[in-house]
Amino acid sequence: MSKHLKRLAASRTLKIPRKEKKWIIKAQPGPHALDQSVPLGIIARDYLKLCDTYKEAKRVVAHGELLVDGVPRKNHKFPVGLMDVVSIPKLKKDFRMMYDRNGKLCLVPIESIDAEWKLCLIKNKSIIKGKKIQIHLHDGRNLLVEKDEYKTGDVLKLNLKDNTVSDVFKFERGVVALITGGSHVGELANIKEIQIVPSSKPNLAYMTGATEFSTITDYVFPVGKTKPAISLPEVTIQ
Repeated sequence: MSKHLKRLAASRTLKIPRKEKKWIIKAQPGPHALDQSVPLGIIARDYLKLCDTYKEAKRVVAHGELLVDGVPRKNHKFPVGLMDVVSIPKLKKDFRMMYDRNGKLCLVPIESIDAEWKLCLIKNKSIIKGKKIQIHLHDGRNLLVEKDEYKTGDVLKLNLKDNTVSDVFKFERGVVALITGGSHVGELANIKEIQIVPSSKPNLAYMTGATEFSTITDYVFPVGKTKPAISLPEVTIQ
């Protein structure tokens, strides 16, 4: 696999100029897929404007100036994806990675108290040795739980310091959800109905927001029970 990536061939989720230069930093394999993440070097140089050049971005990241979910990441190709918290301790600034209305990954400024937690979607579950339940989250984390009380599609509010669950947003009718793909990406809407499709086709969710629409359940990310727990200034709930 090539280690290089042209800007024109880069994922459409990257919010970068396409024709000013030829090459762009390519994310290494990590907790998020290549087309659903932004390399940390691009965040330092293009998103936060902390430096001007590729070499400076490598140096800023290598010195541990940027934290992702509270952990210093010194690889400038480390992939940062949806709901990840990016912190700059020296500037006392915190951001959360979100989708905007155009499907671009962007950083939303948050308060320091909100940087202590993140929302994690349950992608799958498995039973391991000792009949313990292991939960697989969308950012690559795995959690062991005593009781099988969570379902695939639920979202956990996770404390980043100790990996404990402080709240749960169930994947069910009535909850507020963020749309993470398709033509309604970046919108907030309430789940009106969930339709299980008895075939190999994906299940459908009928949503009520600014308009009524349907999308596949893979694009539905619950973010609150009656109102969104995240701050997303450009999105308003009806």
